[in-house]
Amino acid sequence: MKITILVPIYNDWQSVTKLVDEINNLAIDQEFQISILIVNDASNHDRIDEIKNLENIHSIKILNMKINQGHARCIATGLKYIFEKEDFDYVIPMDGDGEDRPEEIREFINQIKNSKNKTMVGERVKRSENITFKICYQLHKLITLTFTGKSIKFGNFTCLPKSTVEKLVNDKSTWNSFSGSLAKVEKNLISVPSIRGVRYFGPSKMSFKNLLKHSLSIISVFRKTVLIRSALFIIVYILMIKSNASVITTLPLVLLLIMIYSTSSLALRENMDEFDKSLTYIKNIDILK
Repeated sequence: MKITILVPIYNDWQSVTKLVDEINNLAIDQEFQISILIVNDASNHDRIDEIKNLENIHSIKILNMKINQGHARCIATGLKYIFEKEDFDYVIPMDGDGEDRPEEIREFINQIKNSKNKTMVGERVKRSENITFKICYQLHKLITLTFTGKSIKFGNFTCLPKSTVEKLVNDKSTWNSFSGSLAKVEKNLISVPSIRGVRYFGPSKMSFKNLLKHSLSIISVFRKTVLIRSALFIIVYILMIKSNASVITTLPLVLLLIMIYSTSSLALRENMDEFDKSLTYIKNIDILK
């Protein structure tokens, strides 16, 4: 069985080099052929070209993008390239900095035989960030559930059969939000417990600003549901505060309108024409093994 591990990267070459080495050291059954596809999001730091004896990895390729497009679009481009150019059975997208722990790849692979070709997602059961970030993350999940009806407890770290990859590359929302698109195209997901790891090198890049954008991008995938639920909330809330209206009591309405505007703006990133021609944004391909 052929499994391709998809890793988007921007400048963090030291981390991805360590990740590749750790994947090579995993005790994976020989019936599974592991390949790695790295999508280089137009890094401006030189990478390390030295390749160790990676006897347990079948192939390693680097797609070097012409321009920086962001994490979600790197994953989308990688999925499209794999679907159209590679021979594969499953794709495992994961971060290249160690926060998606390589040892958990084994758990995905162990469950493939009993998964009946369903998509598996790494559901976070433990995180490594500070308490403030954890509170913000829980708030993000609550808001997402409230306005979309979707409980999305996973990120990029997933295991996708070919049938799911085909759905994702034919859905324009993948160009905007990977996890949002996956929740949209697949209803029956298998959850696999996952612990958020600690970055190999340097501080985490998931700032509050990035978390906010990530949250709004997911919500924007379900904008029709969001608009309906928001309209109902506005009506009910106005009826509740009409006799006690003030600047403070109207603040939730203002925040909701800002959210609606933001998600509508992010939804404009869903461009199927751009997604279809995403492979033309590849500058060159380095075959390391």
